[in-house]
Amino acid sequence: MEWDNLHELLRSLYDDMMPLAGDMAAVAKGLAGLGALFYVALKVWQALSRAEPIDVFPLLRPFALGLCIMFFPTIVLGTINAVLSPVVTGTHAILEDQVLDLNQLQQQKDQLEYEAMVRNPETAYMASDEEFDKKLDELGWSPSDVGTMAGMYMDRQAYKIEKAIKDWFRNLLEILFQAAALVIDTIRTFFLIVLSILGPIAFAISVWDGFQSTLTQWITRYVSVYLWLPVSDLFSSMLARIQSLILERDIAMLADPTYIPDTSNTVYIIFMIIGIVGYFTIPTVTGWVIQAGGAGNFTRNVNQTAMKAGNLAGAGAGSTVGNIGGKLMNK
Repeated sequence: MEWDNLHELLRSLYDDMMPLAGDMAAVAKGLAGLGALFYVALKVWQALSRAEPIDVFPLLRPFALGLCIMFFPTIVLGTINAVLSPVVTGTHAILEDQVLDLNQLQQQKDQLEYEAMVRNPETAYMASDEEFDKKLDELGWSPSDVGTMAGMYMDRQAYKIEKAIKDWFRNLLEILFQAAALVIDTIRTFFLIVLSILGPIAFAISVWDGFQSTLTQWITRYVSVYLWLPVSDLFSSMLARIQSLILERDIAMLADPTYIPDTSNTVYIIFMIIGIVGYFTIPTVTGWVIQAGGAGNFTRNVNQTAMKAGNLAGAGAGSTVGNIGGKLMNK
C-alpha cells in the first residue's frame, strides 16, 4: 500500500466515525438540559432578588447550545469542516504540483548523471556494462593486462557497493520522512475523532455557569488540530521546492560536457534530515496560527522525539559520508 493510500485511509476513518458523535447527543442533551435549568433559574433569581428587569437575551444561550447538540454532526462539524476544507484542498494542490515537478527533475537528473558517467572514460566502465565489456576487449587477455583487469573488476564492485549503500541510506531517510508525515496525520486524525465524538459533551458542559470557556477551548483546539494537515502540506511543498532548485542547479551543471558529477547526494540527505525533524514542529507552528492550550505535554514529547530522530539520522549520515569520503581518498 502506497503512502498516499494510507493518508486516504485515515481520512476515510474520520468520515466513518463521524456518526458516533450523534450517539453522544442523547447523553449531552440530558446534561445540557439540567445545566440550562440551573442557568435560567439562577439568572431569573438574581434579577428578581435585585428588583431588576429580566434580560431575556442571555437566557437564549442554553437553547442555542441545545440546538447545536441536537444537530451536532450537521451544524457544528459540518460548518467547521466546510469552512476549513478549502484550506486543506488548496495546500494539497500546491504540494501535488511541487512533487510532480520534483519527480520529473529527478528523472532528468538521473539520466544526465548516467550520461556524464558514461561520457567520462575513467568512469564509463563502472556505470555501463557495455563500456566495461568494450574496455576488456580493448585490453585483450595478455598476461601484462591481468592486473589492470583485476583492478577494473575491483573498482566496478566498489562502485556498485558504494552506490548500493547510498541508495539504501537514501531510501531509509525517505521512509523515515514519509513515516513522520504519517505519524502527524495519524495523531491528527485521532485527536479530531476524539474531539468530534466528545464534542456534544463539551457543548453540554459549557451550558453550566462557570464553564463557558469549554466551548471556546473546544473550537480552538479542533481548528488547531484540523490545520495540522495544511501546515504539513505547506512544509512538504517547501522542501520539495528546495529540492527542485537543487536539482535544477545540478541539471544545469550536468549540461557542461566537462563536468564530473558528484554522486554523494549529501545536500539531499541533509534536507531529508531537516524534513524529518521539521515535521514534528508542525503542532507548535499551528499553535501560532490559532492559540490553543492543552497540548503542552504532547508538544514537549514530540520535540524530544524529533531531537532523538535527528541525532540518529545525523549520526548515520555523518558515518556514511565519512566512509564514502575515506574510500574516495584511498582511491
